[in-house]
Amino acid sequence: MAAAVAEIDAEPAWGRESARALGFVCALSMITYLDRACFGMALRPIAGELGLRDVSELKWAITSFAIAYAIFEIPAGAMGDRLGAKAMLTRIVLWWSAFTAMTGLIGLRVGPVALGGVGTLVALRFLFGAGEAGAYPNITRALHERVPPAKWETAQGLVFMSGRLCGGLTPLLWAFLVGGVDDRDGLVSWRVAFLIFGMVGVTWAVAFRLGFHDRPRARRTAAGSHGSIPWRALATSPVLWALCVMYLMANYAWAFNFTYLPSYVEQRFGVGSDDALGAIAKGAPLWFGATGCLLGGPAVELLARRTGDRRLARRRLGVAAMLLGACCWWGASRATGAYSFCVLVSLSAFSIDVTLGAAWASCQDLGRSHAAVTAACMNTIGTLGSALNGWLTGTAVGGAIAARAAATGVAPAALAGVEKTAAAMAGYDAAFVSYMLAFLVAAACWAAVDPKRPLVADDEG
Repeated sequence: MAAAVAEIDAEPAWGRESARALGFVCALSMITYLDRACFGMALRPIAGELGLRDVSELKWAITSFAIAYAIFEIPAGAMGDRLGAKAMLTRIVLWWSAFTAMTGLIGLRVGPVALGGVGTLVALRFLFGAGEAGAYPNITRALHERVPPAKWETAQGLVFMSGRLCGGLTPLLWAFLVGGVDDRDGLVSWRVAFLIFGMVGVTWAVAFRLGFHDRPRARRTAAGSHGSIPWRALATSPVLWALCVMYLMANYAWAFNFTYLPSYVEQRFGVGSDDALGAIAKGAPLWFGATGCLLGGPAVELLARRTGDRRLARRRLGVAAMLLGACCWWGASRATGAYSFCVLVSLSAFSIDVTLGAAWASCQDLGRSHAAVTAACMNTIGTLGSALNGWLTGTAVGGAIAARAAATGVAPAALAGVEKTAAAMAGYDAAFVSYMLAFLVAAACWAAVDPKRPLVADDEG
């Protein structure tokens, strides 16, 4: 067997190659959020196209993406550590871009034949998630090879800031392109919008393939342990488990912003998809989150100067931010207006996103030359939180509607509009309580995150 390669020289210095790599991966992060957010915006027209009574009936389409993402995240991270970021990220983007475009065909009628229903959509979303898995772990690998440790939190924060900004822009872009849910007010149909977003990914992949160097030119390689993944150390590290459970809880609480939030705001507050201010409000958690991502690195720097310990600074920031998030969801669950609700939910998103740079930098600290697979472990468990949110929130809403229908002696489909809305809101309220609890558990986990030693004692750095 050919020996794997591992870096053996000094830490990377900031330079042109670092800036080029950061620019590419920030653009990639933007595209990942564009493609994810457009599905949340399209839930209502897709549900209408498929003859469903409510978007909660698409819960398995939402959940299947997260399940596939979780299943394939660690293998994709391990392959990135072996093969390099260039090959993996090119494959990842081309794959998911194809399935983004194909999503626009769901329910399309060609004569008397409809191209797929809910089952086909579930399969497409699963394949989409399988393709996108590994994107952020391989971004972490690219940054680890090119960015000095003192810039890790800031670089990771900029990556996630870029994604959040694009995710926040997506509702506004959707309103401009597609307009109302009946497609009469926009420039294109929701189907064409998916095709456009898929082509954006293909364009990035071509530019990346031509302009990105797989390994930094200044770094030497030699045979080493880089290809031998420390599975036992990964499975038994208490720090990694604390990171994983924290990320599970944070993703569980955050996922609402990307899936059910647009439909919730429309259903509860009557804010239509063609309302420009409403589109901004729906995207506000992403905008607030982008600010959190930007400020997270400097916040760690400031706390590190005061405490003299960079790892302690990350922990303190994490605990404080998660407690803030729990308070924000408590307030949001009691909000009576669309904008107050969106602002409080957005502040809870800020509290998660201000810690993202610290969380992913902790994976780099812990994993070192195994940074991609270590980050993949955290992101895999975290993605299960997104899957749980998609399924549990949809189940809570659907169950509340079914219970109200049973109480009034009618079928759920025959439930009056006002009754249906009231029941759905009760289901969402139950889900909101679980989000508050998730923040509290995440705060406890952050208190245990202290990667003083790498997974492998003789690892690099």
